[in-house]
Amino acid sequence: MVEKVADIAVTGSTGALGGRVAQILSDAGLQQRLPVRDISRAPQLPGAATVRATYSDRDSAETALSGVKVLFMVSASETADRVTQHRTFVDAAKDAGVEHLVYTSFLGAATDATFTLGRDHWATEEHIRGSGLGFTFLRNNFYQDIMPMLAGDDGVIRGPGDHGRVSAVTREDIAAAAAVVLQDPGPHAGRTYNLTGPEALTFAEIAATISDVTGRDLSYYNETVEEAYESRKKWDAPGWQYDAWVSTYTAVAKGELDGVSGDVEALTGRTPLTFRQFLEGGKA
Repeated sequence: MVEKVADIAVTGSTGALGGRVAQILSDAGLQQRLPVRDISRAPQLPGAATVRATYSDRDSAETALSGVKVLFMVSASETADRVTQHRTFVDAAKDAGVEHLVYTSFLGAATDATFTLGRDHWATEEHIRGSGLGFTFLRNNFYQDIMPMLAGDDGVIRGPGDHGRVSAVTREDIAAAAAVVLQDPGPHAGRTYNLTGPEALTFAEIAATISDVTGRDLSYYNETVEEAYESRKKWDAPGWQYDAWVSTYTAVAKGELDGVSGDVEALTGRTPLTFRQFLEGGKA
């Protein structure tokens, strides 16, 4: 049984993005529900009630969302059946009476997006559009937070990104924007926001910035596509995962992720963090 009714539900609260959104709403004194796979991992926040649910289990999802009016849906973990999971959860939200769904999509989501997972996001967007639910799409670029993790143990970021640029954004800025929409979704109904940082950097510039700020000696090596697939074979993964990893870079190389948007500032009233500011511990 769901412990109490809350108008807002936040998924992904055991992760970095959903957890930060839940924290912001809690700090604002709002009641919320946190559907999670593992209740023991859910954050303990004032005004938050946890309930077990998974995207792929329609019955548990519908029960968890009963009474919820506004839903923050963080995209599921990368799996071969992610779109099926998303569709199941959206359908459960519709049947549960959810009125407005805020979905974390990806910048440039399209059927022919170079970044293969961007195609999953487009398919999910289309299903939400067809569901009859009110919606807002937050199309996030890659996270600044993960950029330092792209380097190997040898301090080299490898990938076929060429001289392309990426307007990466912090999770903190995305969470702040999402919280604004969730607290008053009406003005944002039917809107798609592109959430980016204030600048677009090449991978070489990203490596140089990390080196300058942290003292860690990083560099960028521009692999060929063939080299990229070969170098990633040291990890045992299915073919679709290799495609996703490599297309992270080829999408940048093709200029599909270099657009800089003012949407974060328009929603939050503040300029998003630059990559240097993020590395220096800047606060949004």
